[in-house]
Amino acid sequence: MKLIAAGVHGPDIVQRRGHYPPPPGASDLLGLEVSGEVVALGDDVERWKVGDQICALTNGGGYAQYVTIPADQCLPIPEGVSPVDAAGLCETLFTVWSNFFTNHAADKGLLFLVHGGAGGIGSTAIQLGAAVGMRVFTTCSADDKAFCESLGAARAIDYLEEDFVETVTAAGGATLVLDIRGGGYVARNIAAAAPDARIVQLAFNAGSKVDVNLMPVMLKRLTITGSTLRPRPPEFKARMATEIERFVWPWFAKGMMTTNTFATVPMADAQRAHEMMEAGEHRGKILLVM
Repeated sequence: MKLIAAGVHGPDIVQRRGHYPPPPGASDLLGLEVSGEVVALGDDVERWKVGDQICALTNGGGYAQYVTIPADQCLPIPEGVSPVDAAGLCETLFTVWSNFFTNHAADKGLLFLVHGGAGGIGSTAIQLGAAVGMRVFTTCSADDKAFCESLGAARAIDYLEEDFVETVTAAGGATLVLDIRGGGYVARNIAAAAPDARIVQLAFNAGSKVDVNLMPVMLKRLTITGSTLRPRPPEFKARMATEIERFVWPWFAKGMMTTNTFATVPMADAQRAHEMMEAGEHRGKILLVM
């Protein structure tokens, strides 16, 4: 594929620091999601043709002019989405969809607590939850409350001025929790969870080593889990691509999902894009463009 754009992610930052090595056989270049034009095909590829514009989940190598990608991890660009904006779709959608919607109850009315609602993962999770009829509560800064509510959050909680545990508990407790913070949020997520809730840890921006009382986990019958997408086998990623194209892609045409590109940065200035990501002040996705 000849690249049009590539998404910038937290895992890119971690890999750059030397703590997230690529899986065996993957490129050691950064970049986990891209959009571009097909310029060559493997012998057994039937769906795509040279000249198609597509978006894709890579196993690495996205910060480049060209990248090779398993055909089953590629998707057509959704209706109404620009080729540049499409670069910011796959990694976040695959991550959120696989953790909260595949083989899990995503029933209308469930309270879904999303931490970091203004970021790439958070803004995607808010939209997906709202699309299926969940009550989505999210934590964010005061400046980002209107943005998160515009995506479908029923309640945007200013994490500096409000206690999300009190707010969520008063609403009946969270059935699903998406956390990227870790640290002190681990115990607070347990306190905010409803009985039989599931808490999914997708990052530990505030630290992964915590001292926590696990008794409420037993008393509430909670499930605490976590995942990383990149090491998952090709068959899993192909299945996620099929499900996302079937269920999520039509939501773009209906206006139930939208892209949220915060900034486009030239590929040659990737350092600046990383600095923007590390500052944590972005809303939605940061993209590198060729």
